[in-house]
Amino acid sequence: MANDGGKSGDRAQTDHALARAAAAGDRAALEALLARHRPFIHNLALRMLWDARDAEDATQEVLVKIATRLSSFRGESAIRTWVWRVAANHLLSRRRGRVEQVVHDFDCYGKALAALADEEEPGPEQRLLVEEAKIGCTVGMLLCLEREQRLAFVLGEIFGATDTEGAEALGMTREGFRQRLSRARRQLVAFLTGRCSLVDPANPCRCARKTRAFVRAGIVDPARLQFTIAHRARVDAVAPARADALDRTAAFAHLWREHPFYDAPGLGLALGPLVEDPTFSPAPR
Repeated sequence: MANDGGKSGDRAQTDHALARAAAAGDRAALEALLARHRPFIHNLALRMLWDARDAEDATQEVLVKIATRLSSFRGESAIRTWVWRVAANHLLSRRRGRVEQVVHDFDCYGKALAALADEEEPGPEQRLLVEEAKIGCTVGMLLCLEREQRLAFVLGEIFGATDTEGAEALGMTREGFRQRLSRARRQLVAFLTGRCSLVDPANPCRCARKTRAFVRAGIVDPARLQFTIAHRARVDAVAPARADALDRTAAFAHLWREHPFYDAPGLGLALGPLVEDPTFSPAPR
């Protein structure tokens, strides 16, 4: 990660202290540890699955896995990297989500966008619908990537993981991670070039002119906005640019790093029944 004045080191020390206490059976430490990592798990799941309901389910499933496997953490890497690996393994093996079953590849996605008619742009009072369409469409592009490449892109390009962090999280070599990230980037750049007006105003596909068609197709639901809900930060504010930038294509990466960083579902929903069970303990038996 980028230089942060030592904050990453402080965070790692706190993480390890909480992990040791939680593994010894301290439930308050466990909840505190999971609360620290829940937002990134949720934001990773949302970008992997698109649908907020699927992302909530996946987030809670990952939290339970972390809670029940914490005793297996050996301290050989940062807690954050270990958490990412648990989340990555879960998301790679999870049954395909609702939207993943519809979006198959870039060719499919491009044809679907082209089939949506360009119409009059919504008025200023409906700007949230346009923003919903923009974010939903760009997150949808990620689904065109194979899951492994999608994970590498989200971790490395959007969340700012170094090649070392990404390799540890995905259980591969640094060179393998760089290659996977590079392939994902090339595919996204190829799709956007000559098509998306967000990267070049001269390109034909404009979010505002597709919004009404998105609403009619059910892609954007005015009664259930899932990407423009209240948020406290943007991704690039909480995931600084990497110090060892991996040949990043900044003109394209900003499309995803400017997305909101979303609040995660309540921790109690995920862990309440688990930690209240008198037989539960994260400590090894």
